[in-house]
Amino acid sequence: MDGDRLSSLSVLSRCCCLSEETPVTSGRETKGCVLEPGLGPTEALQTLKIKYQGQIAEMKDVSGELAYRIIELSKLLKAKECKLQEQKTRLASLSGRISELEAEQQQLKGQAKDLGSGNCAMKAEYDALRERYQLREGELRRAAEKEQELIESLVRKKVEAAEHQNKKNERMKQAQLSRELKKATKRTVCINVELDEVKPKPEEVKVPVQDLVELEGCEKLWKRPFRSASATSMTLARCVDVFKGLLDFRLKRGNSISSGSEVCYRSMPICLVTCLPSRVSDVQEAHFSEVNAVKFSPSSGVLATGGADSLIRLWNVAGGRLESLQTLEGASGSITSIEFDPSGCQILAAAYNNAAQLWRIGDCKSKETLTGHADKVTAAKFRSTRHQAVTGSRDRTVKEWDLGKGACCRTINVFSYCNDVVCCDNVIVSGHHDKKIRFWDSRGPRCTEVIPVEGKVTSLHISQDQMHLLSCSRDNTLKVIDLKMNNVRQVFRADGFKCGSDWTKAIFSPDKSYALVGSSDGSLYLWNMESGKLETILSGEHRASVNAVAWCFSGRCVVSVDQAKKVVLWQ
Repeated sequence: MDGDRLSSLSVLSRCCCLSEETPVTSGRETKGCVLEPGLGPTEALQTLKIKYQGQIAEMKDVSGELAYRIIELSKLLKAKECKLQEQKTRLASLSGRISELEAEQQQLKGQAKDLGSGNCAMKAEYDALRERYQLREGELRRAAEKEQELIESLVRKKVEAAEHQNKKNERMKQAQLSRELKKATKRTVCINVELDEVKPKPEEVKVPVQDLVELEGCEKLWKRPFRSASATSMTLARCVDVFKGLLDFRLKRGNSISSGSEVCYRSMPICLVTCLPSRVSDVQEAHFSEVNAVKFSPSSGVLATGGADSLIRLWNVAGGRLESLQTLEGASGSITSIEFDPSGCQILAAAYNNAAQLWRIGDCKSKETLTGHADKVTAAKFRSTRHQAVTGSRDRTVKEWDLGKGACCRTINVFSYCNDVVCCDNVIVSGHHDKKIRFWDSRGPRCTEVIPVEGKVTSLHISQDQMHLLSCSRDNTLKVIDLKMNNVRQVFRADGFKCGSDWTKAIFSPDKSYALVGSSDGSLYLWNMESGKLETILSGEHRASVNAVAWCFSGRCVVSVDQAKKVVLWQ
């Protein structure tokens, strides 16, 4: 548009110049212009002049506007040129930066290539080390198994040797008794029974003590007549004593459960220093339902777990791994408690079928079922001998059992149902739902001591030196009881610890340096007995409430079980 105006302005300027310089023609035309008819030359020129002057004024206005526009465009052009120059400068800078980055990229590519080569070499070395580790681990596991087999073989050989020696000693004793009997029967005695009844006793003949002791086991003495009055000490009462001694000797030879020759297995500490667990060594899904109980054998090589699926599973613990050994069947209810006998040859379990059951290691079926409770059996423990046991039940009774006869020999009636029991020497300790711990003397009918706590008692555990008792209760605390003074010595509690069920089990470490329990959030809480402070919290593996924990007697590892079927080995 502005260009059209400029061209029109230039045409009109040239026309004005030509009209002023060119003379008027005689006709009605001028050069480049056509005049209107009826006008003279002067008038026509005047009219054209006025017309052109108007156009010139208009063109001057347009020219001024265009000049202003040209100035603005010039300024804009200069600004654009400055910006363009800046862009060129920046472009040059960026080009240099790109060159630097390309060089750096090439350098990094070289480094990445070198690192890739190094990683390949390290991976090959790692794979080789891993294979060696797996081989060594397998060798270690086999060595541990072989060691366990050798130990078991040595124990069997020692038992066989002991039995052989006992038989040999018994034969020697029998031979000695026979010789002494023959020697004694050669002495002639004469007794007038009628006179013995009315006359005072004659003086006894001095007989060697050894002869008298060994005559007590003699049965044939009654079948031989007395021919001399020099041995009148053999009165009727004395003969009865001899006969009783003979019967006692026969009972001992038959290994009767109720005889006085019963061997007492006492739990001797075998752990000098306990190793604190810090990491997970193995995890197994042990049962088809929640796991309620766990226990190590006295040798620490076998682990037993019991669950709500009515099964007991045995595990071999070697090389930081749990390997399934055997499954014990026969229980018709949820397993609530497991206990090895002191020799490690038998397992006693409490179940929800109102009974306790006994297995022999190696047998899949139950050896004995202890029936007599009217409700769920919550605890079953061996006494100091393998032939006696104690059970606690929700029928508000505690029963003592003779395992040789499979019969209950004593029933203790309590006001509240029992959650757990422990035994030490002649004392039975029971924990109850009414927030009380009761002490019973197995030689007397009555309760000797009652210790109240602030929550329902879920478990009891006695230290190996039988000096302290650890209780866990639903008030989310552990209490250490001094068994000499029968009072609470320590109370353990911690933020976050919560007792997850009525059968949550807490234990001492084998050296009694720590107290361990599982929480409802899946963590394990460990307290230091000396300082009374929380030592550590083990978490991250369990996703459900921990029901029970077990610490091996060697002090090297811990096992925990939870309500999500999981068994975790900690080392």
